Order: sequence, then structure tokens, then C-alpha cells
Amino acid sequence: MLSLPPGIQVFMAVGAVDMRKSFNGLSAAVEAVFERNVLDGHLFLFLNRQRDRIKILWWDRDGLAIFAKRLEKGNYEMPRHEEGTKGLQLDATQLGLLLSGVQLDAPKRRRYVRPQALAS
Repeated sequence: MLSLPPGIQVFMAVGAVDMRKSFNGLSAAVEAVFERNVLDGHLFLFLNRQRDRIKILWWDRDGLAIFAKRLEKGNYEMPRHEEGTKGLQLDATQLGLLLSGVQLDAPKRRRYVRPQALAS
């Protein structure tokens, strides 16, 4: 289970983001999508168009950090949202499930590649 410090919120962009973006591009996306300051210290999640890659931008009091993950099979499940919504707020449990490849609406683990299959 994922444990976040108290007070940290998790925000997820609904629209696809270019995964070539780094610190400055994702910081600009935080302001455009969430209308928040990246220096607030919250987690900001971005998916690519195919939803098989995710980047998380986080200010940890002394610098920006980017965490990235690529799924070998399948894609990340977009939580239910209303039409026209630009961003969602998740809790730590939803974030942990999302990063583990579990569907948020109907908990079911997605197929994955076994580590020994990658070694060959």
C-alpha cells in the first residue's frame, strides 16, 4: 500500500499529455489543467494517449521530482469522470491501485508480463 505524508493531495489530468515533457512542460500543464501551483507539494499525474505510460510530478520542498512508469501490457484505467472535466482528485488508495494496474471501478488486476519473460 502506498503511504503519503499528511496533507498531500493527488491530482490526475484527464486529457493525454505528451510524455516528452519534462519539468518545465509538466509544470506548465499543472497550471493549465489544475490551476494550481506546482510548488504546493501535491502529486500531479499525467497519462499519454495510449494510457500505457504515466508521469508523476512532485515538489518535495527542495526540488521537483518526476516519477515515470510504463506498462508492458494493457493500459491504465481512467477513473470515471464527467464530460468536460480537465482533472480529477484521487486518494492514496486509488493512486496505489492505479499504479498497480487495478481497475478502479471494478477491482481486477490487469495482465502483466512476468519478469522471467523480460530476461529472455
